[in-house]
Amino acid sequence: MSIGFPEDLSFPVIRKKVEEIWTEVLGVTEGQEDASFFELGGESVTASRIVARVEDELGVWVEVGDIFEDDPTMEEFVRTVAARANVAQL
Repeated sequence: MSIGFPEDLSFPVIRKKVEEIWTEVLGVTEGQEDASFFELGGESVTASRIVARVEDELGVWVEVGDIFEDDPTMEEFVRTVAARANVAQL
């Protein structure tokens, strides 16, 4: 794995990091955990920021369309990132 990426890219590691990124970028507050990307005020720039951080911090390539076209909840996006990383989901 590349330097700077988590050595153990397991589902719990992906979940924790994606939830952190999603919450920070979208400004998720308590009670909004199940809201979709657009319900949280997401837009194309926000989707690009999330994708860039996932790629930078986890080394997992995802597409902006995975967010912008699918309008996922945080949990759905966690599963998308895990699938892209070929990591078994719990």
